[in-house]
Amino acid sequence: MTYEFYSYFILQVTTLVNTSNKGPSSKKKGRSKKAHVLAASVEQATQNFLEKGQQIAKESQDLKEELINAVEDVRKQGESMQVASSEFADDPCSSVKRGTMVRTARALLSAVTRLLILADMADVMRLLSHLKIVSAFLLLF
Repeated sequence: MTYEFYSYFILQVTTLVNTSNKGPSSKKKGRSKKAHVLAASVEQATQNFLEKGQQIAKESQDLKEELINAVEDVRKQGESMQVASSEFADDPCSSVKRGTMVRTARALLSAVTRLLILADMADVMRLLSHLKIVSAFLLLF
């Protein structure tokens, strides 16, 4: 997984969380079109992230179970985020809904971070395995 993708994901979630700092728009009272667009963007980013995570879990031999659990946690938190952000977008004046969305966003980012750490660990383990093979090969000469 690339950190560029993770940075984009964080940007989308952060933008959604901070969308009502200026208050609701004067065009439609109590409803934020921008928040709905951002919620859809976060949902798509989460879906892309899940696909990458599943691919890494399939390819991993050492941390397969941990990666599968982490992907499932991201899926669960992503679904919660989808509900919370949609409810917030429908009523951006509600501090309770905003607070719920912020807590849900933090949980989603935590789950994504855990998946990234596990994916990095799997990469390091794979590289170390290849290094041992190359070292053993070089010792023959």
